[in-house]
Amino acid sequence: MHDICTLYQEAPILATRGERVGSTDELTGVQALERKHPGLPLAPGKVERREFEYIRHGTRTFIITRDVVSGQILVTSCGPTRTEADFLAHIEALVATDPEATRWHVVVDNLDTHRSASLVHFVATLSNLAIDLGQKGKHGILKNRQSRAAFLSDPSHRIVFHYTPKHASWLNQIEIWWSILVRKLLKRGSFRSVEDLQHKVLAFIDYYNRTMAKPFKWTYQGKALTV
Repeated sequence: MHDICTLYQEAPILATRGERVGSTDELTGVQALERKHPGLPLAPGKVERREFEYIRHGTRTFIITRDVVSGQILVTSCGPTRTEADFLAHIEALVATDPEATRWHVVVDNLDTHRSASLVHFVATLSNLAIDLGQKGKHGILKNRQSRAAFLSDPSHRIVFHYTPKHASWLNQIEIWWSILVRKLLKRGSFRSVEDLQHKVLAFIDYYNRTMAKPFKWTYQGKALTV
């Protein structure tokens, strides 16, 4: 907790040195729900009324990275799955947004796709490390998720992953942004297809970046919580 809170606090200073800080996560199973009938508008003494029946058009998964310093959404990936390959492609796209960055810091949770063998290979290549990575399930850096996470969180690499503690994914700032997306778009939206859902989410992100993006005021200091 202290590591991540310190990272948030130092993010503006790191930015002056060319280091970027991103907050990344997936929102899975987002349903494209179309209301069966139009809602009834506001009337004197009555709230807006919404049709309760809906038509299901499938789901989409969104992988999003938000810049901690500016508040801008940097990369949005959308598709039917959240596989190891999907997350790797997202990180590759993230790095491509600023190839001159001296280092990327990425806050993520402990999902296995965030500690994958392909991610280790990508980080090793980007960091110009000509070393033996071992073999998945047998030995070396690739042996298991713990050894891979240790490698991926090495502060000397071009990309450094900062893992939230178990049961503390709320430390990842992107969780706050997900609540904004749900409240302002998904909760009351009506989507004719998964393509319509994707189009509206991307349009909202464009609007957010132009008019609403700003850094979150992070006040938690990483101290132990009491129950």
